[in-house]
This record gives sequence, structure tokens and C-alpha cells, in this order.
Amino acid sequence: MTKLVTFILWTTSTLTALFLVTQPVGNSVQMALSLSVIAVLAVIAVLRLDGIWRHVFLALGSVVVLRYAYWRTTSTLPPVDDLYSFIPGVVLYAAEMYCIVMLAISLFVVADPRERQAAPRLSDEDAPSVDVFVPTYNEGKEILAMTLSAAMAMHYPSNKLRVFLLDDGGTDQKRFSDDTAVAEAAINRAIVLKDLCADLGVTYMTRAENVHAKAGNLNSGLSRTSGDLVVVFDADHAPERAFLQETVGYFSKDPNLFLVQTPHFFSNADPIEHNLDTFTTMPSENEMFYGKIQKGLDRWNASFFCGSAAVLRREALEEVGGFSGITITEDCETALELHSRGWNSVYVDKPMIAGLQPETVSSFIGQRSRWCRGMVQILLLKNPLLKAGLSFAQRICYLSSSLFWFFPFVRAVFIFAPLLFILFNMKIFVASSEDFIAHTVTYLIVGELIRSYLYGSVRWPWMSEIYEYVQSVYLFRAIISVILQPRRPTFNVTAKGQSTAGDRLSELSLPYFAIFAVLAFTLGVSIYRYNTEPEISGLLMIVGAWNFLNLLIAGAGLGVITERRNVVEGIELPTNTKVSLTFGDKTWTGSALKASAARATIQLPQAAMQALRKSDNGHLSIANPSQALIVNSIPVTVAAHPSQEQQTLAIRFDLEAQHYPVVAEMILRDMSDVRSIRTTRQKRRGMIIATVALLRWALKSPVSALALLMTGGSAASARRSQAPLLPANNNTAQAFPETSAKEGA
Repeated sequence: MTKLVTFILWTTSTLTALFLVTQPVGNSVQMALSLSVIAVLAVIAVLRLDGIWRHVFLALGSVVVLRYAYWRTTSTLPPVDDLYSFIPGVVLYAAEMYCIVMLAISLFVVADPRERQAAPRLSDEDAPSVDVFVPTYNEGKEILAMTLSAAMAMHYPSNKLRVFLLDDGGTDQKRFSDDTAVAEAAINRAIVLKDLCADLGVTYMTRAENVHAKAGNLNSGLSRTSGDLVVVFDADHAPERAFLQETVGYFSKDPNLFLVQTPHFFSNADPIEHNLDTFTTMPSENEMFYGKIQKGLDRWNASFFCGSAAVLRREALEEVGGFSGITITEDCETALELHSRGWNSVYVDKPMIAGLQPETVSSFIGQRSRWCRGMVQILLLKNPLLKAGLSFAQRICYLSSSLFWFFPFVRAVFIFAPLLFILFNMKIFVASSEDFIAHTVTYLIVGELIRSYLYGSVRWPWMSEIYEYVQSVYLFRAIISVILQPRRPTFNVTAKGQSTAGDRLSELSLPYFAIFAVLAFTLGVSIYRYNTEPEISGLLMIVGAWNFLNLLIAGAGLGVITERRNVVEGIELPTNTKVSLTFGDKTWTGSALKASAARATIQLPQAAMQALRKSDNGHLSIANPSQALIVNSIPVTVAAHPSQEQQTLAIRFDLEAQHYPVVAEMILRDMSDVRSIRTTRQKRRGMIIATVALLRWALKSPVSALALLMTGGSAASARRSQAPLLPANNNTAQAFPETSAKEGA
């Protein structure tokens, strides 16, 4: 009976929506209907209504979107006999329909996000055995020492927890290479990391050859271990003490569970956040995915493995032959295989790792290029729509994750479409200014209201446009390369832990200058034509405004490729750990406010502020440590004269391997402060304030970028803040990894 009622309701709703969508009405009626819907949506959004109102909101918004799609399809395409305008007109139409399809899919995915209850706590006797894999390729000792120390310190029965460093930079293939430099670097790396692992109680592993990149490295570790569960942490992803307590218990509730995935939290800014100075106030880019989309995917049993900060069941992995390696996104591909075999997944929206993001534009583009190429590979080689064993909802969810990465084509169309009318007089959108306002403008307003309602707390207005624009310039080529040769792309490691000594232009900056110049020239032409061709002034105003918006985004993009001075010293987090500082025969107790493997800020009594001076040497120890540390004291040096007013002391560390567990204890014992920061940043920004910020970036950034270009600022070089065991990959080739045969973890 319930199914029958549901079927009748869905059928009635669908027929009603189709009736409303296809009714021919004049512009005045269309405007009135759309404004009425906009008013209702605005009330629901302002009052933050949820529950049944969420479905009302999405239903009403969908009607306006579908009416636009119907009108756009039936009334605005250029005539077929005018191929000069028809062909680009169809391209623009296809790009718009892609956006509407992706909006529909995203509404399906996030319509009812799932909130998970905490995992059950297991007794030591019932706890399964856990193997922790930390795959590495060319990361420095300092980064690895922090991650390994934190992994070893996780709360778990010691006899059931083993940590393995899977070193793909010290393989036999590299150590016995015919290239003397490669062989020497690999031998030195293996020696250094073996000693590090011995000091920390970690098992060092390598393999014969660098085959199948990270998936091959993980499978090599899988074949030589036996734990019931496998935990994967990227080399720069250090876990909180409670990570296993908050995840492992789910496996006791569901014997078919193969994955528990948690969010990735980054302690440093990506190049867009850093260069536009938004890191401390704006939600990070990945919070839309981890804070909203993954919870939506979880509702449909489609949340997937993200390569790190996850727990997997060994039995499930062995059923599919280990981690999949046909594509270069082994994480999502592995999840796709296991979901298709009936295994289940869980997503826990609680950040419990701290990692590093790529700091430079080139490394950022390189990382996103790998993600993009891998997801396109999955679509071409393992199409979710054709994959046997998936539910309908899972097919839609995986299709969403794959199709999303075609945004560079759409972004390119939207950037250059106005140029076709302004510069070449192509009539690619047949509509009057009244038609455009009644249908297109109201559709755009509704689309923005939907995005704000669903994602406003995790994505500010205009930020998606900036992120997509910056990536599209180079991802366009990456997608084409995969379409032409789906099996060609190879894995390329993302360079992290880099610092820039001064302001500079990215080595990838020239295309952004060229696009900005073309859009600026087009704006000038549109103004000229507006004043000289009054018969089409209405259309010129609309298309010119579109081009002007693109120019603003391109201007902000110049702010992104103008890389500001950036000092990165590994993972640095806020903390509130009680510590003791000893200098000579004096000992003071205080609190560490923030710390990294290189430095810390300590709040101390006034007496300490008066007694200490810059360059004083002493020792720091942790009060009431929660684990048996190898040592409980690390050497420190006062880095600057004490702040008398704030009673804070800046100190620097000079660490040996045995000291890293102390720092890991200090900053990763409890990440509650980190989660508070994440929550604090998740606040909405209104369209007016966001537009003012966009205007500010668009006006200031071109001036700064052009000044650097004229003075040769692009010649400045990036350097590693950590001394790498292998050369950093910060070069133009990293933006085009398909040209590189390099494979690694």
C-alpha cells in the first residue's frame, strides 16, 4: 500500500511539473511566476527552513529551471540554415544543458544527506587487528616523521596495531638504476627512512619496481601484511589520537562494510586561498565535498574512498585483487569495484587528520589534473551507467563524480561565447532583451538561490567560478589527452611543503594574461558598438555585461597566479596543550597555543616573559602525556623577544627522530580546536558582500600581476621548506602529468 501511494504521489507530481513546464506563456506571466517562486525560495532560505520545506524549495526551484530549459530548447536556437551562428549556438546550448543536468544530479545526490551516529566503542578483546599504510614517494623526512609518530600514537591495543612505511622512492628499481644520481638518491633515502622507522617503531617496506603507482605500492604492502583492517594515510596526513576509536567500531555493525571514510583537513592554504587572502575566514574548497556531497553520497551507499584518512576491510580488498590500478584515481576506482559487488561504505563527517595542500599554482594544477584525468578514465573505462551490480542511485552518484570534471569545456564556452557576438556578430542566442530578463535572469537567480540554500555555508558566491576558471585553463588539455588515449595517463606525485621567498608570478601565468587581455579588448569593442549601433544596444548591454563578469573573474585569476610570499613549515595546528619550559634552573608552566614540527607559540606567566631573551636555549616537555613517549623533552630556542602584552613566547625546535612523537602529542592529541575552526569558517556570505570582494580582487590583482610581469617577477623560484630526500616536482611538467612516465606513491 505504501509503495502504491508513493508511486501515485511521484506520478502526480511529475505530470504536474511537466504541465507547468511546457505551458506557453508571455514574458509578463513568466516574470510574475518566476518572481513568485523566487520570493518563496527567499523566505525559506532566510528562515533556514528544513525538513519538508527543503523538498518544497527544491521542487519549486526545479520548475523554474526546467521552464528555462524548455524555453531554451524550443525558442532560442539559431536557424539550422545559418550554420555560421547555428554551430556555436548549439555548443553554447549543450554547455547550458550540461549545467542543468549536473544541477539535477546534484539535487538527487544531496537531497537527503545522512548524519551518522558515533561508532560503537569496542573492547580490547573485540578490536580487530589494524595495519596502517603510509605510502611515500619523495616526501621529506620531516613530513613523514610527523605522520608516522601520530599513527603510532593512535589509541588502540598495541598488540593489534602495526604501522608500515611503504617507500616507493627506495625501490630496487631506483637503487640499482643505471642513472647514478637516481641510484644515489634512492640509496640515501632508504638509509634515512630505515633509521627513522627504527627510531619510531615503524616497519619499513619497499618493493622491487615502481609499477602501478600508488595502487601498486599499497598492494605490495597488502600482500605482506595480515591485519583485519587496513588504514591508509597519505605521507602528509597525520591522524588524531582517536582516529581508530571513531571509525573501527562501524565494522562490527555491518559484516558487508568495506570502507569508513573521513574528511581531509588541511592546515595550510591552497594557492587560491593564500594569494587571495581568504584562508582564515572562508570555508576551504574541499568543505563542499566533505561537508555536503559525501554525506549525500552516504545516503545512497555511494560515499567513496578518497585515498587517505580511511579504514578498509582486508577481506573486501582481497576479493577484488587489492587496490584497483587501471586508472590513476585508484581510490574512487577501488570503491566503484567494491560497491558493484555489494559491499557497503560509511562516511563520518568528523575531521581527524591534518594534512598539507599544494602551495603553488603549478603543484595545485598538477594535483587537479591527476584527479580530473583519473575520473574521466573511470567514465571511459568503467562507465558507472554500464557497471553491473550497482544500484540506480549508485550509478547516478558515480556518474556525478565523473561528469563533474568536464567543467573546463563548459567554462571555456561561457568565457568565449560573448566574444562571438561582440567581435564576430554571431547570433548564437536568439532572444530579445525582454525574453532574456523574463527567462534567463530569473533562472540564474533561482540557480543561485538553490546553490546558496544547499551549499552556502561551505561555498561562498563566485568562489566556484574562480576555482573552475583557474583550473580550466590547463585541465582542458588534460581531458582531451585522456579522451584520445584513455589508458595513457600515469600517476604523478603532488609537490607539497613548498615555500616561496617573495612575491612572484607562477610559471603557468601567461595564458591567464592572454585571456584577460582578450576579454578587456572585447569589453572595449562592446562599449564602442553600444554607442554606435543603437538598434542592438539592448542585446549588447546584456552580452557586454556577461563579458564584463568574465573579465572580473579573469582579473581575480591574475591575483591567484600572483603567488605571495609563503612560508610552510609542515603541519601547523592550534592546540591547548599544557607544557613546561625549562631554561637553566628555571621552569615555567604554560599552554601551547599552536605548534608545528618547526615552531610553537607558548603562553607563559609574566615572570617568564621578563626573564627570557631571544636565542635562549632550553627544553620543552608535555604535562600529563597521554602515551608512553620515547622521550618527554625536546630542545627549544627562543625565536623572538617575548611578547610582554600577550604573554606569548615564540620558540623554534631542532628535532631528532625521537622528538617527533612529542610534537605529535602536542598538536594531535585532540583536534577539537581544529574542528571548531572548520565550523567557524562555515558561515554564509551574501551576494552583495561577495560581489564587492570579487570587484576588489578584479581591480587590484591585474595591477599587481602586471607590475611583476614588467619587473621580471616570474623569475623568482620556489623552494622546499623541508629538505626533500628527492628533488621537488615543482615544474611545468607537473601541470601536464600525461607527458611524464613517472610513477610513485
